[in-house]
Amino acid sequence: MDILIWVIIIACFIASFASVIFPIIPAPLVLWIGFLTYGFFIDGRELSIFFWIGAAVLTVLLIISDIIANSYFVKKYGGSKWGERAAAIGVIVGSFIIPPLGILIVPFVLVILVELVQKRAAEEAFKAAVGSFFGFLSGTVAKIVIQAMMIIWFFFEI
Repeated sequence: MDILIWVIIIACFIASFASVIFPIIPAPLVLWIGFLTYGFFIDGRELSIFFWIGAAVLTVLLIISDIIANSYFVKKYGGSKWGERAAAIGVIVGSFIIPPLGILIVPFVLVILVELVQKRAAEEAFKAAVGSFFGFLSGTVAKIVIQAMMIIWFFFEI
């Protein structure tokens, strides 16, 4: 029985990394399913309260990393507040439209459209959209690092 439970836990951890390519997979949820499966079916006493609190904090960071990174880079590349908001909405909507490419294409297109509607030059709008692309890349790196930290911490705890 323990082998089956460990297979489920490892599959959850692998699925969390698959969420980078397939954003429809909710990485935080599958990570927590892995943690809770261990806690309920193997030995929950091995995971300290410090781990659970840290995992909760890292989960919040994991969830907002894409949105924060997109907003930051759109702003850095000259985008407006509305461009930042469009990038954040584009990340959320894009994960459901044309996965996995929607998370790249939708924020990019939305930022261009929003900036053009605000009477920005096409070059400025494109530059802000490029910022959303860099935001996606940095958010993805942040997600991978945070997920790896959570999984490594889990194995150190047990």
